[in-house]
Amino acid sequence: MAERACHLPGLDPAALQWEALRFNGPGRDIAVEVPVLSGADMQAMAAHVRTHTKRYLAQYPVARVVDIVDQAIARLLDRSDPCRRRMEDILPAITGYDREMLRLGLTEYLKSFRKPELQRFLAEDFPNPTILDDFQPLTKGGYGRAYGPEVLAHIWAGNVPGLPLWSLVSGLLVKAGTIGKVPSAEPMFATWFAQLLAEIEPELADCIAITWWKGGEEEAERALLAEADVALAFGGNEALAAIQSRAPITTRFLAYGHKVSFSLIGREALDAAKASDTARRAAYDVARYDQQGCYSPHTIFVEAGGSAAPRQFAQYLAHELSALEQKFPRRALALIEAASIAAWRSAEEMTAGPAVVGDPNGAWSVSFLESADGFGPSALNRSIRVVAVDDLASVPARAAPYKRLLQTVGIAAPPRRLFTLSAALGAVGVTRIAALGDMTAPEAGWHHDGRYNLSDLVRIVEIDGRALAAADRLAPYAE
Repeated sequence: MAERACHLPGLDPAALQWEALRFNGPGRDIAVEVPVLSGADMQAMAAHVRTHTKRYLAQYPVARVVDIVDQAIARLLDRSDPCRRRMEDILPAITGYDREMLRLGLTEYLKSFRKPELQRFLAEDFPNPTILDDFQPLTKGGYGRAYGPEVLAHIWAGNVPGLPLWSLVSGLLVKAGTIGKVPSAEPMFATWFAQLLAEIEPELADCIAITWWKGGEEEAERALLAEADVALAFGGNEALAAIQSRAPITTRFLAYGHKVSFSLIGREALDAAKASDTARRAAYDVARYDQQGCYSPHTIFVEAGGSAAPRQFAQYLAHELSALEQKFPRRALALIEAASIAAWRSAEEMTAGPAVVGDPNGAWSVSFLESADGFGPSALNRSIRVVAVDDLASVPARAAPYKRLLQTVGIAAPPRRLFTLSAALGAVGVTRIAALGDMTAPEAGWHHDGRYNLSDLVRIVEIDGRALAAADRLAPYAE
């Protein structure tokens, strides 16, 4: 079975070279054809996107953009829609993730991009979203209008299915022309979404491009970065540094690198009535997409003093991960990933001794440490460290040395402690606090790595308040 991952306005597919990416999913093989573009191809496509964005997308009221995206999301939430059926059929084979976990995850994820949620995206960044349509009064005086980039470059990572939707939709909301580079690990989602948008609003077909190049190949990448007004890139820190080095100083570059997340469980969540549910929620954070997201936990700090001791909680967590493996089996691992888990478990056993439990086939692993610093990366793929602490208030100080790497913390604690802990965690670099069980499902409009999704993309044009007074003196009604 062959698929084609691209949407290439302004280019003739028949005149291009193509390369096949091969995926050996459970029970089936899939070949995905991707284009091999030269620097000249990229320049031509960027010029096409820029021209048509100015002609069409930039002229749309932002409310129209919201309606178009909402229509696309409504179709993807409809499991009888052909595009949604293709996603459910093909994504498990490409990513290796369990079919049912993907189905449920897609639905939950897509709900974040419906019309009310898109309006929340806009309101979070712009008190008056019509500033994207026309000049609006500014609080300081005068008037301002926000302009999105004519060419917004996206260089996506492939660790979580559907990840490109965050930045792709953000670009659309500020009326930016999009050129997105899909990852080799999952090249189809962005392609399908671009095709669906073009079907709903044909004018957008020329305002969005989806392409690919092999990691490390610089010609097409340099050409895109030179043409882009703003570039977004996701991935490892070394890869991001290399991309940034190829971007001109005139291209605004926004990087989203590797982050570390963890969980805090207070003694109040560990009484006889709550401990099992707490473990179930924590296990879901670990199991969903096999800890591949930056918001997935590596360590769970558990407070002593509850009905269930931290060691007992680790046993509950192991039970829940075992149950989830039966319900949503972990994807098959590459040899290097399996070796990484084996090495991690061996290292944990050197520290924790017999307090490391796991599936005999390595599908999940739980390590328990008593009175240890506890910070450090897991091996991912459902490997997690549980660390006992006397007081959760001690954890922010332990996290402080990793300030530049911190992102999400899942907390199970009463309201007063939630805010106290959140203040301390925010001071050491954490940018998102979530409920246990919700770590891997950010809310619409969340501030990714503590930044703004939309306002970071635009430039504001201001009319000085005194300019209007000066213009009044030249009007026909002036005396």
